[in-house]
Amino acid sequence: MLKKASLVASHPEVGEQLYIRGSQRARLVEGMIQAVAEKGYAATTVADVVRAGRVSRGTFYAQFASKEECFLEAYKYGIAVIVERIRAAIRAEDGDWVARLRTGLRAYLETLAGEPRFARTHLFEVHMAGPRAGAERDAALRAFADRYRSSFRAALRERPELRMPSDDALFILSAGVDQLVCSRVRAGELDRLPDLTDELTLTAVAFLEGAAQVPFPASPGFAAALDPDNPEGGS
Repeated sequence: MLKKASLVASHPEVGEQLYIRGSQRARLVEGMIQAVAEKGYAATTVADVVRAGRVSRGTFYAQFASKEECFLEAYKYGIAVIVERIRAAIRAEDGDWVARLRTGLRAYLETLAGEPRFARTHLFEVHMAGPRAGAERDAALRAFADRYRSSFRAALRERPELRMPSDDALFILSAGVDQLVCSRVRAGELDRLPDLTDELTLTAVAFLEGAAQVPFPASPGFAAALDPDNPEGGS
C-alpha cells in the first residue's frame, strides 16, 4: 500500500488510477514525489521510486525512459493541481478584483502549506533535476503569472486608468512571490505560509498601480531619471 497520497494524486489522471490494478504509471509518478520528498532528487534512485510505487523495475522502464522523465511528469501534474485550485477559489469568490486576487494567493499558499512533499519538489528539488526541469519550473511561474494577468484584467475593467504590466513584469511578480515563499520554507515556516496572504496582496496591487505610473514606452525624461550620473536621477 502506498503512503498517504501527495498533491499529485489529486490530479484526475493520477488519483483515479492510483489504486486500480494495472495503474502502474500513476503509482510511479506518485512514488516519485514520495521518494524525492524523503531523499531529495539527486539522491533518489529508480529503485527508491519503484519501492515507493510498489511496482517492479521492469515496469518503470516500460513506462518511463529515465528518472528525469518520471519526475517531470509528476511535477507537471502537481502544478496543474495548484493552478486549478487557484482557479476554483477565485471562481467561488464574489468580491471585487482585490478580493479575488487575495483569494487566489491564499489558495496557493494554503496548498503549499498543506502539501509539504510537493512544496519541497516545487520550491527546491526541481532546481536539482537539470535544464528540462528548469524549463518546467519557468513554465510553472508563467502559469502563475497568467493568474495575476486574469486578476489584473478584472481590475482594468473596474479601473480603466490602470495598465496591464508586460509579460516579463508579471513573470518577475510571480518569481518574486515564490522567492519569498522559498525563504519562509527554508526558515521552517511552511505551516505559516498563509500568513503572507495580506502582504502579497498589497504587493500585487501596488505592482499593478505602479505600472500605470511608468511612462510607456519609457520617455527620455524617464530614462534620465534612472540615470545615476544625472544629478536629479538615480538613487
